[in-house]
Amino acid sequence: MKKFILLLLLLSLSVFSQEQKKIIKGKLIDSTGVIKNANIVNINSKQGTSSSDIGTFEIYASMGDSLQISSIQHQTNFFRINDLNYKNKIILIQLKFKTYTLDSFNLKRHNLSGRLSIDSKSVPKNKKDSLLKITMDFSNINFNHIDVTIDENIRATPPEVKVDPNTKFEGFNFMALLSRIKLKKKKKPKKNKEINIFNSNFPKKIKAELGEAYFFEKLKIPKEKYQDFLEYCNLLEIEKLYLKGRLLEVIQILEDKSISYLKKIKNRD
Repeated sequence: MKKFILLLLLLSLSVFSQEQKKIIKGKLIDSTGVIKNANIVNINSKQGTSSSDIGTFEIYASMGDSLQISSIQHQTNFFRINDLNYKNKIILIQLKFKTYTLDSFNLKRHNLSGRLSIDSKSVPKNKKDSLLKITMDFSNINFNHIDVTIDENIRATPPEVKVDPNTKFEGFNFMALLSRIKLKKKKKPKKNKEINIFNSNFPKKIKAELGEAYFFEKLKIPKEKYQDFLEYCNLLEIEKLYLKGRLLEVIQILEDKSISYLKKIKNRD
């Protein structure tokens, strides 16, 4: 009877521990960008995964679990799941690059001065003869199959320049030059164009990053109010934080603002 009760207790604890596990989402970065193909292992549960091409990963973890993150180019890092990570279910981990050191070696001393006229005299004669013999060895060359004749007339002929006779006396096209100047003035800087494109796509990017369930189920934001909610949260500010890789701060702003935003639209209705 006691063994049965003990077995039942152990099964209850196992089920309880499994219920406490959640899918923790994370992203790996370094000083240059995202880290892909890195290994993430939950030391407590012995489960592992790897980061995607954009540095993201998902793994089951409980409060207090430790994650081991390793990569060939980076130092191995250990990350402990705390209350904030467990509650938000998303973490941002930055790894440091590995530093490789070369083995030491000794340089042999030599008696060369750096001046060819002096150093050539210090080289033994037998060594100079062997080097000259290797350099001037033409035994493998068949001179019978080499055409050494040179046609001086061909070499003296100037290069042919093809000129279209129809355009030889064509006047200066002032209108074409003017139109090119106008086109150059209308071009906008490439940098600004790239920023504008990213600004217009930022709402889609942040929704794909955190997932639709995060906005519409957890934060309770109506789907038709999604764009309005981002503008309410200061869209430009959270976009700057996102570009700097400060995703946890973006999440904190979204969760804080969602409470007041829901009250606002409720009173408006």
